[in-house]
Amino acid sequence: MRLTFTVNGEQRDLDVPPTTRLIDVLREHLGLTGTKEGCSEGECGACTVLLDGLAVNSCLVLAPQVRGREVLTVESLAGDGGLSLLQTKFVEHGAIQCGYCTPGMLMSVTALLRVTPHPSEGEIRAALAGNLCRCTGYAAIVEAVQDVASNGHEDHVSR
Repeated sequence: MRLTFTVNGEQRDLDVPPTTRLIDVLREHLGLTGTKEGCSEGECGACTVLLDGLAVNSCLVLAPQVRGREVLTVESLAGDGGLSLLQTKFVEHGAIQCGYCTPGMLMSVTALLRVTPHPSEGEIRAALAGNLCRCTGYAAIVEAVQDVASNGHEDHVSR
């Protein structure tokens, strides 16, 4: 099946079987390994990407579903100047431990901040409800997002 879609601002054109999951397209066909596979059932959120601006579990999305659409992965956050403000605040606040869930967390929060630049703690926690982490308490993650939101920049999450 021919698949044409936009990934991180770049149009991609691939041949993949129609039963290929988006996570496999990203990791195996495009080499975008920032998206992690945890549970393969849409329960952990490690594979979260943005599909047309909405946070989705890429392990549950089939390749035909992204035809003609825009996908953003964690690789889209950092620019030529290094880490985004959101990524920097995650590091500064100790919101990462082993880092396996971090890409999914970053993408879930990116989706939130694009719609709600100054979210409440409850809104942040709700946005992260689909992301599981076994290493950290969620307090540092919430604090990092609050720090970004209080920074006053509307372009704090990505390009």
